[in-house]
Amino acid sequence: MSKAAGSSPLPIPFFQVTGEMKSRLVEDVKKLAGRRLLILGDVGLDEYVMGEVRRISPEAPVPVLEVDSQDLRLGLAANVAQNVSALGGIPYLVSVVGRDAGADRLRELFQAKGVPTEHLIEDPERPTTRKTRVMAKHHHLVRVDYESRKFLSAEAEAKTLRRIETLLPEVDAVILEDYAKGLLSGTLMRELVRLARAHAKPVYVDPHRSNAADFYRGVDLIKPNFDEALALSGISYDDLRDSPAKVAQIGQVLLERTGARRLIVTRGKDGMILFEDGKTVQVPTYARQVFDVTGAGDTVIATLALALSAG
Repeated sequence: MSKAAGSSPLPIPFFQVTGEMKSRLVEDVKKLAGRRLLILGDVGLDEYVMGEVRRISPEAPVPVLEVDSQDLRLGLAANVAQNVSALGGIPYLVSVVGRDAGADRLRELFQAKGVPTEHLIEDPERPTTRKTRVMAKHHHLVRVDYESRKFLSAEAEAKTLRRIETLLPEVDAVILEDYAKGLLSGTLMRELVRLARAHAKPVYVDPHRSNAADFYRGVDLIKPNFDEALALSGISYDDLRDSPAKVAQIGQVLLERTGARRLIVTRGKDGMILFEDGKTVQVPTYARQVFDVTGAGDTVIATLALALSAG
């Protein structure tokens, strides 16, 4: 057990992994292959511009980055799709992109990662989301965002719903990635849940703190991080400091408001907390030295959805 997990002050029992369980899990991973997941969410292109700063600009008091490398990565729900593909699953990614160079680069990256692109819907009125991070070695100097947070046009939303309805009979489950960038409206959310229920497909959601918990009513599993869980439940950090037992109350509130069967709260180095069937269990982490944990939550939701789909 990691130091972080062992030192947790929460009055919640730990999930213990036995040697026999580890052996079974290794075999169970093979069952993830071939599971088909519909992924709905905003997609984006993560650009990294890296180099060194050796001087200040004579034009303004800002550092001058001497670029030595650049990197392009799949971001937002695109990262979830590549995680599903990497684990052997088949992602059906439904999203909206612009008609621009950003969309072209996304498609190239998707092709390299084995993620199909035929379900991306073009909207020439919206830019493809891009986030450009300027880095001096390990120091983050600035981030430049190209995006629109407006809700989809009625036409684009209707196309999205038609695509979802067409694909639902082919998939095992739905992953909903809410980044609050305009793709997911209340109408689209309600229709998605209705269609999924009609086709008996479970819905697993990675929520955004800006929405009320009721927004996700009807999903089967909800996976916020700890800060998102607090925001969605209305419980404050001060409340938790006064009574750590209120962590269990967070789970009760969110399960009641969403109607979900399961709630999993991710806590970074402190692991996860599972709320299910009236039980609350801490899932520990096992320490690893890593450089970049960006997108860890995307990996969690992809793995959960595949595992549940595989039984």
